[in-house]
Amino acid sequence: MHGTLARANVLGRNVMKTFIRNGSHGGVPGENLPFDMTNRYKLTALFMVYVGSGLAAPFLITRHQLLKK
Repeated sequence: MHGTLARANVLGRNVMKTFIRNGSHGGVPGENLPFDMTNRYKLTALFMVYVGSGLAAPFLITRHQLLKK
């Protein structure tokens, strides 16, 4: 039983080493995001455009439908 646990432990350690080596970005928060988080004003503006477009879309679509002949 003890040998099985030791083998499983070694296997798990090797899998994690491979995962960290191949898939990690260094552990820096935000490094793997598709946008830059260093400029807070640009990030705030992009967030407002993204959320604002999602909130405004139903109203703009309704307006378009009502104005159609």
